[in-house]
Amino acid sequence: MTTSDLAVEFAGEWFRPDPDGVFEIGREGDLALDDNPYLHRRFLQVTSSAGLWWLGNVGNRLSATVCDAAGGVQSWLSPGNSLPIVFPSTSIVFTAGPTTYELLARLAPAPYAEIHTEEPDGGATTIGMIPFTVSQRQLVVSLCEPMLRRDGTGLSEIPSSAEAAARLGWTTTRFNRKLDNVCEKLDRVGVKGLRGSGGGLATNRRARLVEYAVASRLVTAEDLPLLDVDAEAEE
Repeated sequence: MTTSDLAVEFAGEWFRPDPDGVFEIGREGDLALDDNPYLHRRFLQVTSSAGLWWLGNVGNRLSATVCDAAGGVQSWLSPGNSLPIVFPSTSIVFTAGPTTYELLARLAPAPYAEIHTEEPDGGATTIGMIPFTVSQRQLVVSLCEPMLRRDGTGLSEIPSSAEAAARLGWTTTRFNRKLDNVCEKLDRVGVKGLRGSGGGLATNRRARLVEYAVASRLVTAEDLPLLDVDAEAEE
């Protein structure tokens, strides 16, 4: 069975995995991202089997958010699991320590097409049946701002709650309260990784929120002007 051509991009550099081999991504490997000590030496593997390309997580701590380029289909790839690469463009986002990375995989021909939907005119952004207020969207954009402004570098630092709050002119208490609300809303519609093992919100929820928001296109660079909108009256 013929395998489609696959190319993986990071920071403007393209790599073409060999369908007869194993393409490794991590601190070392065929795609060595950087010397981040929080990143596994071998984190992700790309292999080909039965005419399909597969992305496997061979680490033991980190997970990755995998999404089609249109943001319509999103999966959480946890350690020990794998999934097929089936869309023309696939975004792979993950966080190691304070740094978030984004890779792009392009497949031709692809067995599945991306689904594009029309954006609603005005109003709140909605995922499933969950609406987001202006201030909640501002919070997401403030955390994603470095990723949205990264200019193709493929990696960025996630701001702390205090830094993001200061960017919006909020108190840290207000920021954390709204962060809890956003994460709870997303958890209710099935976004994984925002809730810890004890049922409470995960301690790394900022990183997980950024991964999901960037990969699913919940926010894009076009949303950056929201950072300058006065939503002080909205509570």
